[in-house]
Amino acid sequence: MGIANDLERLAELHRSGAISDAEFASAKARALGETPQAARNAVMHWLHALRRSRTDAWLGGVCGGLAPATGLPAWLCRLIFVLLVACGGTGLMLYVLLWILVPRDDGVVEHGTGSFSST
Repeated sequence: MGIANDLERLAELHRSGAISDAEFASAKARALGETPQAARNAVMHWLHALRRSRTDAWLGGVCGGLAPATGLPAWLCRLIFVLLVACGGTGLMLYVLLWILVPRDDGVVEHGTGSFSST
């Protein structure tokens, strides 16, 4: 009954005028675990922009593509995958899945992403 109590307290604060409508809506969304639409859109944009690298590739370009997307250097991505391989093979499974599922960078970027194409 923790969430129900929290929502009731929020409603009381809202009725008393202690918090505004916007603050009430934001606090209610956080209490219910709802993600704001802007955050969902940012995650979806990041996932759609994720590409395997053509230039920084040792095997399939997965680490070279993850590096600019995450802000980590490519060598650190490679080290993480090697450590995950040593810890039960999880890294190998994850690498192969990303190799299959993430498309290769073709050099053409969609309009409005702020990046340039290599053509």
